[in-house]
Amino acid sequence: MRIFVSIAAAVILSACASTPVPTGGWSFRDCETCPEMVRVAPGTFQMGSDRVEDMRGGEMRPEGPIRTVKIKRSFALGKYEVTNAEWKLFLAATNHRPSPVCNSWRGREVEAVMDWRDPGHSAPPRDNEPVVCVSWYDAKAYVSWLAGVTGKRYRLPTEAEWEYAAKAGATTTWPWGENADEACKYENTYDLDSRDALPAGRTVNWDATNCRDGFGEVAPVGSFPANAFGLHDMLGNVWEWNEDCSPKLYQAKPDDGSAYQGPTLCDLRAVRGGSWQTRQSRHRPTFRGRDPELRASHIFGFRVARDAD
Repeated sequence: MRIFVSIAAAVILSACASTPVPTGGWSFRDCETCPEMVRVAPGTFQMGSDRVEDMRGGEMRPEGPIRTVKIKRSFALGKYEVTNAEWKLFLAATNHRPSPVCNSWRGREVEAVMDWRDPGHSAPPRDNEPVVCVSWYDAKAYVSWLAGVTGKRYRLPTEAEWEYAAKAGATTTWPWGENADEACKYENTYDLDSRDALPAGRTVNWDATNCRDGFGEVAPVGSFPANAFGLHDMLGNVWEWNEDCSPKLYQAKPDDGSAYQGPTLCDLRAVRGGSWQTRQSRHRPTFRGRDPELRASHIFGFRVARDAD
């Protein structure tokens, strides 16, 4: 990726080339302006479930077959979703042009000429909120830039890494247990606040989770408690792009936590975690979002991963 350097960009690049900045515990930054990262220890887990989700158009979305995945090496994952402030730094330092159109739900999914600066929310996006209206290619461009300026192997998380980190050792439907109505203690979901905040003319055809999390739309990153691995917002707030090509059914390999890329060109990429406008059943760590690489949405963002040193 070609990078031009202005005076402002030079400052950014200089900061990113600096000595790693410790943040306490398992967290660190590779530079003052880099995303804060959390080191995740290796482990073995059961990926997927025997559930099937009823999707639009009559599609039945399987979450299996269940398979054992052994992640043999530590990796690092963004403590938070990538923010608007971090996205601005990237755009200031590169000639990247993000997606100029973005999907939004207005009783049906529509595509509009809007972008991350105006994603159609009720208020202008804030620096500490997750960036949205980014495609898989936009997310890939960001991690490629971050790798270049830090010298570290930044990338998108694999689908197995993401699910492993989202479960954080739990084997229940959600990390907190089996009660969907407890979601508001732990994440920003489509709840009674979201229902009440729907603008005129915008509707959804699913029920709100019976609780209130204090946010009608997107929330600043870190507004909810970290999970057992020290990661925030793994579920809810915005969907997160993963590296993998997403087949309808899990393949037997790879089973080591690496990404599945498929034998041919990829039609759909994995996107995980649900959002503030997504029904609670799709916030399960096992639910498999599958979307075109070029799709940008007002509820789609991402977090970064990198190989551990």
